[in-house]
Amino acid sequence: VHVTVKLRPEVGSLRRRKLIASMREAFRGGKVKDGFRICQFSIQRDHMHVVTEADSNRDLAKGMQGWEIRVARRINARLERKGKVFADRYHAVPVRSPKQLRNTLCYVLDNGHRHDEQQEPRWNGIDPFSSAWHFDGWSHDRWRRGLDPPNGEATVAPAESWLLRQ
Repeated sequence: VHVTVKLRPEVGSLRRRKLIASMREAFRGGKVKDGFRICQFSIQRDHMHVVTEADSNRDLAKGMQGWEIRVARRINARLERKGKVFADRYHAVPVRSPKQLRNTLCYVLDNGHRHDEQQEPRWNGIDPFSSAWHFDGWSHDRWRRGLDPPNGEATVAPAESWLLRQ
């Protein structure tokens, strides 16, 4: 399922170095729940894209609810603020075919370019505010040369569904 969550304007941009460690911790802690997994993501200024696997609509709702609470607490703590972080309920689009999944992954992992976000030259076009490092479907790994992997465990869960594994 391709999930999009929008932020409230008063939160400001999520694409800040100040927030990246907190965001990674939130993803690590919320990436797996019963019947729910976060497999890829992209953080933008005012929204996030998340590619998930869920065993049911209920598992998706519970998984997203827990993850949103975790993210909101981390953001609020880091920014020394209180209040709501997310603008409204998430938007979910089921992914049903290999072609749709490929398009979704390209859209999510390349979303920084779509929004004309400044990219660091050393990342060779790969968005550091995404789960691109942990994506194993790249045609080559040359872009990783000279880069250190992110600290700690992966921020995404391994895919379990046939569609995402293949």
